Amino acid sequence: MLSFALLGAGWVLWLLVILSVICVIVAVERAIYLALNITPSGPLQAAIGEFMASGDRAGFRKKLDGLKGVEARVLSAGMEAAEQGPEAAEEAIAGHMVFEKMRLDRWLIILGTTGSNAPFIGLFGTVLGIIKAFADLAEMSADGSSAVMAGISEALVATAIGLLVAIPAVVLYNFFQRLIKETLGRVEAIAHLVLARVKALPADTLAQKA
Repeated sequence: MLSFALLGAGWVLWLLVILSVICVIVAVERAIYLALNITPSGPLQAAIGEFMASGDRAGFRKKLDGLKGVEARVLSAGMEAAEQGPEAAEEAIAGHMVFEKMRLDRWLIILGTTGSNAPFIGLFGTVLGIIKAFADLAEMSADGSSAVMAGISEALVATAIGLLVAIPAVVLYNFFQRLIKETLGRVEAIAHLVLARVKALPADTLAQKA
């Protein structure tokens, strides 16, 4: 353990650098994924409006299949299950939303974990650096105190680097969580409107037959 403590803070700094690079990669990947999985609001609103007016499930599903994004996929799953009844459509939408949430949350645990633990990793590096500096002081003469002070200042850099890595990671994690929450909330609101129309379809059919 003593030999490990005397390694100093150098390897901790490299660990923090690697974590920062990983966080940047995750942030870029998540940003691209979210950008590519947003359903265009104009065509989606037009399709929903037409379905609310006509109740044409087949036509609505065909238009949803031509759209990309989370909203379109969730609603398409509900329309596919609507052939077995409104309850089946509701369950399909709920299940598909859970699946989409898992896809949206993928890799974000890296940002959250790094943001909460990077300061402690940096502090750990500082402690190791100070231990090494005092061990060097014990082996040096009085004239070597300036070199030891330089070692302590370098050790303190680890805490600063830890904070520098943690703060952007926390900001990015909260930003993506906010976007995911807004996306899923929008999907849930739209799904409720569509399900209300699906549940009204049998009544409309009976009225037309009468």
